[in-house]
Amino acid sequence: MQRVVIIGGGPGGYESALVAAQLGAEVTVVDTDGLGGSAVLTDCVPSKTLIATAEVMTEVEVAGELGIFLRDHHGDAAAAIGVDLARVNARVKKLAADQSHDIEARLAREGVRVVKGRGRLASPSKVVATLPDGSEETYDADAVLIATGASPRTLPSAMPDGERILTWEQVYDLDETPEKLIVVGSGVTGAEFASAYNALGVDVTLVSSRDRVLPGEDADAATVLEEVFARRGMQVLGRSRMQSVSREGDTVTVTLSDGRTVTGSHCLLALGSIPNTQGIGLEDAGVEVDEGGFIKVDRVSRTTARGVYSAGDCTGVFMLASVAAMQGRIAMAHVLGDAVNPLDLGVVASNVFTAPEIATVGVTQTGVDEGKAFAEVVLQPLATNSRAKMQGVRDGFVKLFISPGSRRVLGGVVVGPRASELIHPIAIAVDQRITADQLAHVFTVYPSMSGSVAEAARRLHQSS
Repeated sequence: MQRVVIIGGGPGGYESALVAAQLGAEVTVVDTDGLGGSAVLTDCVPSKTLIATAEVMTEVEVAGELGIFLRDHHGDAAAAIGVDLARVNARVKKLAADQSHDIEARLAREGVRVVKGRGRLASPSKVVATLPDGSEETYDADAVLIATGASPRTLPSAMPDGERILTWEQVYDLDETPEKLIVVGSGVTGAEFASAYNALGVDVTLVSSRDRVLPGEDADAATVLEEVFARRGMQVLGRSRMQSVSREGDTVTVTLSDGRTVTGSHCLLALGSIPNTQGIGLEDAGVEVDEGGFIKVDRVSRTTARGVYSAGDCTGVFMLASVAAMQGRIAMAHVLGDAVNPLDLGVVASNVFTAPEIATVGVTQTGVDEGKAFAEVVLQPLATNSRAKMQGVRDGFVKLFISPGSRRVLGGVVVGPRASELIHPIAIAVDQRITADQLAHVFTVYPSMSGSVAEAARRLHQSS
């Protein structure tokens, strides 16, 4: 029986453990913070639970248009709707803990041994775990997988204090709603939190060093989101680089590089992530990292050390829980002789959980514009969709990228409510090399948002 030792219990770690156990290996997971890792305990699950509450608030915005009105406890028309952030955050933390316990129970059922401690490589075939009491245990391994994740990036000039200056891992300890929140960073994390807190009724200012929100996403999608942010009263400061963040009493001041200042009650730092790769024996074991400290891996998750694999955010390949899990599964299949399909980032579907959501897969508009991909492009607004009209949805679209020759679906973008669900048929089309005509001829429910996917595909039809 092969012995597999996994350092880290996040998606890359626990998913690889399940695969390895299924394939008959003896599996040990050395985990520090709790099974599920940051994805479950401090990142994906908590943030999306918070966003789920914000979504309800967003839907209430169109209640009047739909003929719905709210009353207060006296029977009068409600003048406002509010949020009890302490209760919201208590629910967030409980759901995260419950999910972690579910993962732990699943691993136990599959016979995986879980060791609470900090793991490090003593060699490519030996892992040392430092336990909570300071003692050490050593595990021999035929294969090791490193899935230690990443942590919020901070700067000496903008250090979090856990009270008013916060990372995205610390916001769930707030027990009262911020009067004015300054979000520094307009990437995915910054945009998601800015959108959520804005929907919860918080006065939000978003500080972006770039010329637009979500610089790494589809430009048409980002434009829609910026328009929505402006309509909802959010202030977006573009081309405004943060120089420092300071606190005096209950006031936080963000100083910009051009000398301007922005004051608020709280500041959320969304400055990116750094890999958790320091002090875990990588150099001694011959595991190379890049200049950012991310572990170098190939498409089957191998590192530069024989028998050592890595998965998840510590590799920097594509910082999504779904990709971490896939990297881990691929690694264990490769180690244990199962069928292996190397990681293909060209078919990865991703989503930005703002309101509206932005989902993407495959070829991008930037790739087309820069000549890296050749594609015909069609954009179908959701405003023409009958289901969207029924629900009061005006913002959003479906965009498809099609090969001019084969007519295959190469990629797509969906902007709208539940875009994370609507992207799935497009992701299937990309993965399975389906043509626009084939996609168009699949029945869709009428009325439905997904009808816009078929409508966009029909617009790309060429008569024979």
